[in-house]
Amino acid sequence: MRLSRVKDLKPSGIRKFFDIVSEMKGAISLGVGEPDFITPWHIRNAAIRSVQRGYTQYTGNRGIPKLRDLISRYLFERFSVSYPADNVIVTVGASEGIDLVLRAICEVGDDILVPEPSY
Repeated sequence: MRLSRVKDLKPSGIRKFFDIVSEMKGAISLGVGEPDFITPWHIRNAAIRSVQRGYTQYTGNRGIPKLRDLISRYLFERFSVSYPADNVIVTVGASEGIDLVLRAICEVGDDILVPEPSY
């Protein structure tokens, strides 16, 4: 395997920015989604129960079907919009969601307007 292509990889711009901001006094991080509080016990206990019940495998690429169904119901109950669970995808974060949307709607050579400042 050729490691020469990897050894000179530079950190992403966003990571450099996070490093700079982390040194700024009084700055509020709106970065990678790291909470500024300890995970509440009811969530920790639910995670422990899930592991004890054997829910330790990878999920499907679109997310856990029951979760997608619950999201679909939540959207209807909260916002009165109807999306079947088959049209719901659970991503690992905003970056993946944005990436998937852009890959779905953009073609090579398309012009894209990006407002600044941006995510």
